[in-house]
Amino acid sequence: MESKEQFSFQAEIKQLLHLLSHSLYQSREIALRELISNASDALDKRRYAALTDTAGRDDEPLRISLEPDAEARRLVLRDNGIGMTRDDLVNNLGTIARSGSREFLKGLAEKAKAGEGKPAELSLIGQFGVGFYSAFMIADNVTVRSKVAVESAAWEWESDGSGTFTVTEVDGADIPRGTSITLHLKEDAKEFTEDWKLKSIVRKYSSFVPYPIEVAGELVNDQKPIWVEPRNQVTAEQYLQFYRHLTHHAEETPLWHLHLSVDSPIQFRSILYCPPTNFETMGFGKPEEGLSLLARRVLVQDHCRDLLPDFLRFIRGLVDSEDLPLNVSRETLQDNTVIRRIRGVLVKSVFDRLTKMAEETPEDYLAFYQQFGTILREGVRDFEHRDRVGKLLRYRSSHTVEGGPDAVTSLDAYIGRMPEGQSHIYYLSAPDLASLRKSPNLEIFRKRGVEVLYLTDPVDEFVLASLGAYAGKTLTPTDAAELDLPGEDAAKSENEPKPEDTAGLPRVLTLFREALGARVQDVRESKRLTDSPCCLVNADGAMSTQMQRILKMNDASFQAGGRILEINPGAPLIRRLSMLGSSHTHDDFIKQCGLQLWSNALLLEGVVTEPEDTVARVQSMLEQAAEAKSPLIL
Repeated sequence: MESKEQFSFQAEIKQLLHLLSHSLYQSREIALRELISNASDALDKRRYAALTDTAGRDDEPLRISLEPDAEARRLVLRDNGIGMTRDDLVNNLGTIARSGSREFLKGLAEKAKAGEGKPAELSLIGQFGVGFYSAFMIADNVTVRSKVAVESAAWEWESDGSGTFTVTEVDGADIPRGTSITLHLKEDAKEFTEDWKLKSIVRKYSSFVPYPIEVAGELVNDQKPIWVEPRNQVTAEQYLQFYRHLTHHAEETPLWHLHLSVDSPIQFRSILYCPPTNFETMGFGKPEEGLSLLARRVLVQDHCRDLLPDFLRFIRGLVDSEDLPLNVSRETLQDNTVIRRIRGVLVKSVFDRLTKMAEETPEDYLAFYQQFGTILREGVRDFEHRDRVGKLLRYRSSHTVEGGPDAVTSLDAYIGRMPEGQSHIYYLSAPDLASLRKSPNLEIFRKRGVEVLYLTDPVDEFVLASLGAYAGKTLTPTDAAELDLPGEDAAKSENEPKPEDTAGLPRVLTLFREALGARVQDVRESKRLTDSPCCLVNADGAMSTQMQRILKMNDASFQAGGRILEINPGAPLIRRLSMLGSSHTHDDFIKQCGLQLWSNALLLEGVVTEPEDTVARVQSMLEQAAEAKSPLIL
């Protein structure tokens, strides 16, 4: 038996170990992730070596175990991997940033180059050579025992991280092949002897390590990493169970999933799921979840929000890549270019999936849209993706409304039904469908057979305003001051007045302006109304009515832009007022009518303004109407 040897680390180890164990990693849980990853590499090496070294083969199943001892405040991590010799312990654990995994791969590559073997199809996790030292985050003393073969010597490495370590040959008779790491835990790290804590760490970071991991004899990582399998070999039940494993929702069934395997321009595999329910609509706010980012099946970043844009934040799943340019702590990336490339592939794949669903199974797409449309629509603010988002928007319209609540149209379908000469996509907003269908702003569109999108969700007003145009067609509210409608001469109203009937109209408009004052920007003759006496429209460049209303609700100080009251000269009431306007005797009555018509137009939009004055005015008009009635029965 050799005597104990003492060595100095190959660096200013006391300061460097402090840096590695206190500053490099963000969480003490990472120590177990790193040690488990190293154990997985040792098992990979043993399995690979057995392919070429028949003498070293045996039937012992490869595994990793965590053995806590709360009474002794100790945690042992054990693997039956390839093990380490004395020189391995000195070189790999005594030299900071010297990676045994990297050296192993380098050796295989050199052998292949010399014609002594094939290039290794092997991917090892720990290639930085610093993960082991994270053990000192939770331990004030670390003991490593290792043995490379049943009959070989066993060696023990020990250090308290203060600047030196010892390597001692020990009796290997009762020491199994592989490596055990004993962490003598710090006083404030007792939680790492609790089974529940260890299991949660394994499930969070190392759930998909390709070897069984046991905690106190219980298998913890029993979920198969199905994303590494070919799509045609994964069953629907496996996809479902994996979704429930990821989300911890035991009874949920996702609406759809995507299984991606990409080799160019960067290699990665991914599984994405769309959950069945949008919890944001239930008042839970934005979720913290993002995609899980893995490197060689080991979690690098939970809730990674850089892999998908915010308007796809409802997607759940993971991305696993061997090409991630991780920094030395394996917690962040050195080059975001790779993430941008992965993100581009993911976003395109999601759009392709949704587009195909919308075309081939519109009922399924509508179920998705009813849940997540409010989030997806936020993508119109993303210049890069706004056209693809626009293609996925769905609305009820004057064409579809009779088909029931699920009858909707896409913008492409709307454009396909446009009459010749139409250059705008028109939409109308109101609090509900009943208000929309009663709006006088629809009259000219009905007469000319022009379809109008119906918007009852306030968000849609902002969406279409942000989109601005689609497929070369300008998105325009029906209450815009200037309309460019096709078939201008085809909509002559049956009630169109004769010139002599409207001789007094200019004076009526003047009296209306005097009565309304600053309440409106202008009062003018309408070219759009066919039946209703009046309507309110917005001046060019102004926000639509619904949008102004929303802003006013959220900010009492918001000042809406002046609107224009349009008057229909063919309406019976306006014809009569035009006749009365020839005499100054009725000026006060005409002004009262102007105020009431303005109030009526607002009421049709669901807005109550100046209620006391409105009620008093209606009362007065009723009294005048009653006075004009005769009690005599003729």
